[in-house]
Amino acid sequence: MESNRNIIFDCKYHVVFCPKYRKKVLIEPVDIRLKELFLEKAMELRTEIVEMEIMPDHVHLLIKCDPKFGIHRVVKHLKGYTSRVLRMEFKHLKSRLPSLWTNSYFVATVGTVQLDVIKKYIESQKERSD
Repeated sequence: MESNRNIIFDCKYHVVFCPKYRKKVLIEPVDIRLKELFLEKAMELRTEIVEMEIMPDHVHLLIKCDPKFGIHRVVKHLKGYTSRVLRMEFKHLKSRLPSLWTNSYFVATVGTVQLDVIKKYIESQKERSD
């Protein structure tokens, strides 16, 4: 569990995105540098990358972030920062792709408690107040 000034939260998201045209450009040494950049930017955003896997043509991230900041902003910052730095450091990325990442991505919430458990908890709260 995490907290900011007025909420306690445990929000985790599975995020997947790809390089433009699904090109297989995320190979050594680009993939190693990409992992470093993700961790660097996540720390700056006060976001945790719980798990990550870099495939040649896509990225999987398990991100834990403050819902007040929002997963969309986290993904936007991660993609923008890594695209800028990688294209500067690896000139072949700049010549082969107009931008590193596609505009789209996949995101799904990852629950820590099952729905039926939450329903039972809510129902038990009513019984406690009676």
